[in-house]
Amino acid sequence: MTDTPCLVSAATAAGRPDTRLVVIRGNSASGKSSVAQDLRDHYGRGVAIVSQDVIRRNVLREHDTPGGANITLLGRIARHALDAGFHVVLEGILYADRYSHMITSLVRDHRGISSCYYLDVPLETTSARHASKADATYLEQVTDTHLTSWYRELDLLPGGRETVIPADSTLHDTVARILRDTDLAPASPPPPPCTPSQGGPTDLVLMSDPQVAAIPARECGESLVDVRDHDFRVDTRKQDPLGAFAHVREGVLARLKHARSLLPAGTDLLFIEGYRPLALQQRYFTEYRDELAAVHPDWTPEQLHQAAGRYVSPPEIAPHSAGAAVDVTLVDQDGHELDLGTRVNASPEESDGACFTHALNVSDQARSQRALLLNAMENAGFTNYGTEFWHFSAADRYDALMRKKPHARYGPIELP
Repeated sequence: MTDTPCLVSAATAAGRPDTRLVVIRGNSASGKSSVAQDLRDHYGRGVAIVSQDVIRRNVLREHDTPGGANITLLGRIARHALDAGFHVVLEGILYADRYSHMITSLVRDHRGISSCYYLDVPLETTSARHASKADATYLEQVTDTHLTSWYRELDLLPGGRETVIPADSTLHDTVARILRDTDLAPASPPPPPCTPSQGGPTDLVLMSDPQVAAIPARECGESLVDVRDHDFRVDTRKQDPLGAFAHVREGVLARLKHARSLLPAGTDLLFIEGYRPLALQQRYFTEYRDELAAVHPDWTPEQLHQAAGRYVSPPEIAPHSAGAAVDVTLVDQDGHELDLGTRVNASPEESDGACFTHALNVSDQARSQRALLLNAMENAGFTNYGTEFWHFSAADRYDALMRKKPHARYGPIELP
């Protein structure tokens, strides 16, 4: 729910008529921090993120208790930022019985538009999202037992002032809605949609480049095989009813085995997705393009197609739909996913460009882990797609272009 500006006492007033206050609440692992970061990414400088976890845990190292010092400090930081002309995103679990007075007072006193949102995500979904995080130390410290004890179902603020965002709303849908509700227009034009951020190579050839589509495919007739029959570690996050995700061409399987043999002891490949039916690829591409269009209504169809191609291959040339591509990452000997800087399948918008293979805005450890994966896969005959550190393909159109081959050996194929 969005509150329009109102007259308030000069003694308690906060911000200006043109500042925006966005409050994002929800249970642990409901996506609050991702939404907050994406709002800042889309707007640029001028958005202050006031995070409950940062203030309570990092600054004060305080337990979340009624009357805690962090409650007052959160409100004061938000007010100071608004007074300084920043838009403010206040995010956290922010239990209603402990934080509602601070939040409602802040909304009441804000001179500009205020909007409050509650991310309504079921416990089982938050547990699954939590388990997919790459930070092994955090996963050891915060268990499913903790998540269950912290969870409160639909813990809304009094007065019906919040907009409830359902669990099926994607990150981009949620951000687009908040941007529309608050009229939080970017202070400057968005960057060109094809330019990688944070150190990505500016000469990167995208999947949407006409050069890729111009490479002919001369189908070699190799069959699709199931990697689950060959002792690979296979993640189920992309599993489908037919098990299509676990299939690759025979030659791709051979390269995967080779890459696995090149990894040091105690490190292994985690297979996430291989073959993707053409209809599913079309759906992914269309959905992502539409999400970009909602956030960037001024972009032309050509810009949208090119930007979408950074992250999702256009269906007509998609390596996954040829059984030629794999999404993989690294795990330790116990199967725990290693930290490679972002989650697998993080978009450029979500990750601030950190999904790009050679991004600079990742830790030294993540960069080292990426180099380990890249070297093993490339030495086994794969080509990496530079916007996604986890995506590799062989003998498809993109690989053929990169290797200056006259044609691809694998074209679109259907699962028998």
